Parts: sequence; C-alpha cells; structure tokens
Amino acid sequence: MRADRRKTGITVIKLCTVAAILLALPAPSIAGAGLDRSKEGTEMGLQKGYALVNGLRMYYEIHGASHAARPPLVLLHGGGDTIETSFGHLLPELERDRQVIAFEQQGYGHTADIVGRPFSFEQSADDTAALLEYLQIPQGDLFGFSNGGTIALQVAIRHPRLVRKLVGASGFSSRDGGYPWFWDSMAHARLEDMPKELREAYLQVAPHPQDLQTFFDKSVQRMRFFKDIPREEIHGITAPTLVLVGDADVMRPEHAVEMFRLLPHAQLAVLPGTNHMEMMTRTAWLIPMVNEFLIAPMPNSK
Repeated sequence: MRADRRKTGITVIKLCTVAAILLALPAPSIAGAGLDRSKEGTEMGLQKGYALVNGLRMYYEIHGASHAARPPLVLLHGGGDTIETSFGHLLPELERDRQVIAFEQQGYGHTADIVGRPFSFEQSADDTAALLEYLQIPQGDLFGFSNGGTIALQVAIRHPRLVRKLVGASGFSSRDGGYPWFWDSMAHARLEDMPKELREAYLQVAPHPQDLQTFFDKSVQRMRFFKDIPREEIHGITAPTLVLVGDADVMRPEHAVEMFRLLPHAQLAVLPGTNHMEMMTRTAWLIPMVNEFLIAPMPNSK
C-alpha cells in the first residue's frame, strides 16, 4: 500500500513538475510607472494592461468593477503557470461578487523576464506590492496557489499594510512541507517534464518564447534553494488566513495543519481526493469556502 502511494506521488510530481516545483524592497519605488498607463484592451468589464514596476513591464488584468464594501481580490498564480492555467476555472465565479486583479510574475506568461535577476519569493512579493501601489490599491485580499501561496505569505510579512486577508492553497512555508520524493525530483527536473498544457500556454503568450528553457531553469532553481520562512515571521502574520491543501497534494497535510496552528487567525480545509494539479479545478468546493471566508467579519484586534 505504501509502495503504491509512493508510486502515485511520483506520478503526480512527474505530471506537474513545473506547476508544483516551480511553486513561485522596503516600500517599493514606482517612479516612472505612469509611462505605461495605457490599457492593452478593455472588454466586457475586463481591463488588460502593463505596469512598469521594479524594472518589469508586468502584465495585469482587472476583472469586474470595484466594490465599495469589498476590497479587490488579488490572484497569485502557481509555478510554471499563467493566469489562465492557475485560475481559469475559478476566475469567472470569483469575479461575480468582487473585483479581481490577476497578473503574471517576472518571466511568466505575458511578463518578460529580467536577464540576470533570479526568481525569488521575496522579490516576487515586492513586485506584487509595487503593482498594488501602481494600481493605487491601498489594501486587498490575496489568493495564492502553489508558488503563489508562498509569495502571498511573503507579501503579508514584508508589506502587511497592503493585505487584509490571505487564501493560501498548497503553498509551502518550509522544506518539510513537501514529501522527500518531491525535493528529490528537483535535482533531476528537465524541461520535458513540464506539463504540455503549461509549456503550450507559455509559448502562446510569452513575449520571448525562445526563453522557455531559461524560464524553466530559473523556476527550478528557486525551488532547489528553497529557504524556510522563519516560524516567528509566520506567527507574526496578523491577516486572517485560509490554508488549503489537497489530501494527495505535493504539500503534506501535516504541514498545512502546522501552518494553521502557527498563524494567529487561521482556518484550514483539506480537500479530499485532490492532488496538486486538481486543486484549482475544485470550483464547487473552493468558491463557497473562499467567499464565506472573505466576507466574514475581521477578527477582534484586542
């Protein structure tokens, strides 16, 4: 039975090497950001554009109108993903009740890479904060999947004033959050292991599709040198947090429970019969859970 479970786990990581293993400044400066405020397009409540922040020409989308009673929900995609491959199933439902902002990190999707700048969770958090300031959003709710979940934690640590609530799905905070076979696979990750749907999504929208190998290598490198977030920093996150994990995920359920215990204001949900690649397809479960969490009153600060 244990051998079968290990075999199943290895199969999952083989299929989602990039989606999972590419999990992935003090107040950011946005001087000169106004140089590129023109929108790429607007259609049926959807705005598309590029923000000049921290040396990036970062692609973003704004879905729906602003809501006076509800801050915007900011989506942080997973490793190897685009907005669509991470949140394509959830986005149409999420935008029914609130404005949703989605964007693509350095080197991902429509956003060009910066030569010589490695991918890091801390830099991605700072880029996220810079985008929110560029869009003049004083505070939002963050929903991060996989790498995006880890980035969301870093935003809450490094830029707490920008974060009201957090939803973190399958995002590690320490190396023991993943199974040993998960980390072993990092040493042998190859481009051909990248799921076809993610490879095709990158090639379809990347400004420099010839950079696929570099993109893959930098993403894997970020995970190979994954550093634990200190427990005291996790405990210091005051934003209410919903921790999500699949029972067959690459993230150990025990790690999700540990994070749930460590965060001061946390809720926990373990999705049954769900592996990493299936996590963001569980619309019927995730939408009511996430919506209820986001609309619930903030905890008493006393």
